[in-house]
Amino acid sequence: MNQFQVSGRLCEKKPLRYTPAGVPVAEARIGHESEQLEAGLSRQVVCEIPLLALGPKAGWLDAAPLGVRVEVTGFLAARSRNSRALVLHVQEIEFLEGKENGQVLQEEG
Repeated sequence: MNQFQVSGRLCEKKPLRYTPAGVPVAEARIGHESEQLEAGLSRQVVCEIPLLALGPKAGWLDAAPLGVRVEVTGFLAARSRNSRALVLHVQEIEFLEGKENGQVLQEEG
């Protein structure tokens, strides 16, 4: 199984680009902060996770302002054939601020 879910604030975005086939691609980073219990002790967790969104989700991510709170679900994969660095490929993104008016974008199928 390869499914990952994290919440945080959108802290970085690259300009929207397109594949040679015309598919939109958005790259961003989510900043996560939480307190977790590990071995019976409280641990502060602070990290940034790279995101990659394709298709309609790329447009949503590109339009989101920096600093907005989001919850992202997707799968982890290597950045490229030459890089083993992990990237979270976005399958679902939920905008948490203004949730009563917010929207969830999910992978179809």
